[in-house]
Formats: sequence, C-alpha cells, structure tokens
Amino acid sequence: MGNIKIDAKMVEYAVYGGAVLGGGGGGWIEEGLKIGRLALEVGQIELTPIDKFAEDDLFVTVSMVGAPAAKDQFVMPIHYAKALEMLSQKIGRPIQGLHTNENGAGTTVNGWFQSAITGIPLVDFACNGRAHPTGAMGSMNLSELDGYISHQAGVGGKDANYVEMSISGSLERSASMIRKASVEAGGLVAVARNPVTAGYARMNGAPGAISQAIQVGEALLSQTGEAAIEAVVSKLGGQVVTMGTVTDFALETTGGFDVGTVWIDGKYEMTFWNEYMTLEKDGERFCTFPDLIMTLDAKTAKPIVTAAVEKGQQVAVITVPKQQLLLSTTMYNKNLLKPVEEIVKRSIIPYLV
Repeated sequence: MGNIKIDAKMVEYAVYGGAVLGGGGGGWIEEGLKIGRLALEVGQIELTPIDKFAEDDLFVTVSMVGAPAAKDQFVMPIHYAKALEMLSQKIGRPIQGLHTNENGAGTTVNGWFQSAITGIPLVDFACNGRAHPTGAMGSMNLSELDGYISHQAGVGGKDANYVEMSISGSLERSASMIRKASVEAGGLVAVARNPVTAGYARMNGAPGAISQAIQVGEALLSQTGEAAIEAVVSKLGGQVVTMGTVTDFALETTGGFDVGTVWIDGKYEMTFWNEYMTLEKDGERFCTFPDLIMTLDAKTAKPIVTAAVEKGQQVAVITVPKQQLLLSTTMYNKNLLKPVEEIVKRSIIPYLV
C-alpha cells in the first residue's frame, strides 16, 4: 500500500470520521478542521503506512491533553510545534515518524501541522484507534515496562496562563504532571511524548487508524440525515441503539477532565469521562468502554461530543463492539481501566470478556 496524499476533502473525512471514533471525546470538529486546513496551507501532507518504516525507526506521539469543555482552554498550532521541538531537543535523536495518540475530531489530525512544517513523515497509525480519557491509555502499555522513562513536553495557554513544560520520569508521574499543566494553562495543552520504535508501536498500537477515520468520515459525509447514520454503523459493524431526546445532562470539569451523565428519553443513561464509558437502559448494561458509544444529531448526523450535549437535543445513539475497532493493547489492561470505575461509579472490567 502506498502513501495517501491528503487533500482538503480528506481533511473533512478525517475530522468527521475521527469525531465518530472519538466516542464523545477527542476534541472539537471546528478545531480539527482548522488545524487540518492550516497544515495543508503550510505544506504537502502524506499519510505513510507503518510497514514502510524500519523496526528501529523512532516514532513520537503528538496529542492534546485536557478537558475540551474548559472555558479558558487555548491551544494554537505553534504550541504543537513548540512541544515537538522541546521533546526533540530532550531525546537528542532523529525522529522518523509522527503519529497521534487517538482518533477524535481534533486528535485524528494531531501531527499533520507538525509534519507539514518539519517534513517528518506522518504515520497512518494511532496509539489507540478510538479516543480514551487518560494519557496512560494512549501510551501503548509502556506502563508495563519496568524502568521505562517517559519523556514528555506540553505547551498551551494564553497570556498569564501560558505554560511550557518538559518532564522525564515514570509514565504515571509524567502524565500526571502534564495533566496538571493543562489545568494551569486553562484546560488544554499540546503534547509531544513517549518516543518508541516503529516495531514496538506496531505491536501495541493501532496501525491503519487514520485511514479508517477517513473511510468512516467519507461514509458519513456522502449521505445525509438517517442515511448517513446508517452508513456509519454499517461501515463500522455497529448499530443504532435509539433515537430520542436528551432529557437530562450533567457535566463537571474537574482535574482536567469532563465527567458526567446523559439521559435519553428518561430511559437510556450514558456516563462519560471525556468519552462515553457506559450505556444502560433501565439499569441494564448495553455497552461498555472500550466499546464505542457515540451521539449524533438525529437530523443532520453531525457527531456530538459529550462537552456539546444539551437538554432538548434530538440525538441518535450508536454503538460499535470493541472487536470491530482498531484498539491498543492498553484497552485490555485492567490496571488502566480501574480508574474508569472509580470516576463513573460503574463496573467496567467485568465487561472486558
């Protein structure tokens, strides 16, 4: 398979398809479109299959960290470039490939701008083919390597909130400090982190995740209304669980995350921690993270992230089994999933099997 040359239409496909695969998180459609289009203005972008890289080529993850609903969040394209520059200086080795941490409206196009301005190849790869709340979930199980030192750099914020941070340490400590930096920056920071070899990435991440997002976006945008929703679930092997009205919605931004619940027609309850975590009807579990749960506008089929849900909206709720997704090994790591249970107050791990 050859390189995929990115054009303006593919930017739309990637962002909208990424929004679906974001499962309620992964950033905003408008921001993703802005970054993707800006990258095209800067230079030519090509999506390179992971099989074109040598086993020991060095990859770097580029991402956003924080709470999309935070009112004071401020991240500009130059912040992405600055974070990559800081990490590159820290590790002192050439970087052969850039890739995102996850799929999402904003996150699918992570690395596009950096690739355009640096010439470093953009890899058709994500640490995880769907969005997830914690940094560790997007770190390809590096948390399981004894003595692993994580190198991370984060940049974001405006005026008095501006933050630059470079940190090396355990994965957990480094991710925690970057998360704290996002809070200090007003809610979000652009991050470059965790250099790994292409061989390690291939074994622990999601090769083909970006081209999948493009395909999902094409299916969505090639139709309208309910036909577009059906095209998406058909493409992903999922289903439409219900179409109804948002009758209740609660969101709290705390510790750099958006946490809350959504009720549809007073019967379907969805919990979220940035991304949707559980879906229940009258107390019966229908779907559980890392299965994909997503809301789309029932009329326009536009994906609706958790931070944009409002009472009175007419939405379609779709689900896709985890077996149909391109997932990282982290999505089966019980140590990383345990915090989900503590945050949303629902069982998660028993549903992994």
